Amino acid sequence: MVKQGFPQPTDGELEVLRFLWDNGPSTVKQVHQAINITKSVGYTTTLKVMQKMLVKGLLARDASEFRHIYTASLPEEKTQKQLLANFLDKAFSGSTEKLLMQLLSTSKLSTKEKAIVKKMFNEDERK
Repeated sequence: MVKQGFPQPTDGELEVLRFLWDNGPSTVKQVHQAINITKSVGYTTTLKVMQKMLVKGLLARDASEFRHIYTASLPEEKTQKQLLANFLDKAFSGSTEKLLMQLLSTSKLSTKEKAIVKKMFNEDERK
């Protein structure tokens, strides 16, 4: 079941979060420069997205200095778990079995990935 009140980030917001998770606390300028490498967006657009994310609770801001420094409010793993739980509920009616069967039937797992999945299942069974 999805945790109520979890802010669902848009694709653009996820791009900002990925940058912050990978690079740590950053200014709007730093985030904007990174995003602008792959797509052309205006600085004010990046600023507005980050301001909305702040209101939604996706970002925290340190305004104690002249430059405002932004950080992701939640760790990457926790956000991914929440997004996956939401996707599981919406797309698979909460059925983990259906999700796994679909994933395994449509993706091409490498030998290494298959070994990791088997190890995870074995560890889960021992618990």
